[in-house]
Amino acid sequence: MDGMHDLGGKEGFGKVDYRPGGPVYHASWHERIHALSSLARRLGIFNMDEYRHAIERMAPRHYLAASYYERVLIGSATLCVEKGCVEHRQLARWSGDDFPLSGAIGPGRLNKPIASTFSIGDVLRVKDEHVSCHVRVPGYVRGKTGTVVGRSPASPFPDASAHDMPALSEPTYQLRFLSTELWPGASEEASVYVDLFQSYLEPCTGAP
Repeated sequence: MDGMHDLGGKEGFGKVDYRPGGPVYHASWHERIHALSSLARRLGIFNMDEYRHAIERMAPRHYLAASYYERVLIGSATLCVEKGCVEHRQLARWSGDDFPLSGAIGPGRLNKPIASTFSIGDVLRVKDEHVSCHVRVPGYVRGKTGTVVGRSPASPFPDASAHDMPALSEPTYQLRFLSTELWPGASEEASVYVDLFQSYLEPCTGAP
């Protein structure tokens, strides 16, 4: 999904405002909405992929203006409305104003059974795919080549799981990319590591 949320590798947003040792929550409602969102996932009301996609579906201008916990609130509230746990008009009444929700969810996509897996040291290319559903591929690695340096246990395919579709589990691979290939002429030489599901990858020949 080519949404406003996919900001990795983009310029113009300044440095990340990271303050070591700073407070996790800056307002009392931050802690409450975090707890409620976690409880909803634990109770099976929605899963993590659905939660991520609900935030991605926020209006772009709202997404950029919202704080982290406001995004948690909007994404969780949207899913609770879609799952029938609460009505939109109830949220508006409780908040005393029109309560914004994320946009409508579109179709997802299924994955196929994995016949064989990749190995450490394999050179792989990230498929250059543009899909409207939820996808866990940062835009800046599409079509790029990397080397497998790690592998994680199989997990449900997010492109299906985020849309409440049957999701086959498949492994994820940690790929090492060269920054000079990701951003030619605009980056010092460094290694960038990205974890990617197998369905996002294809074999290729030659070193990255």
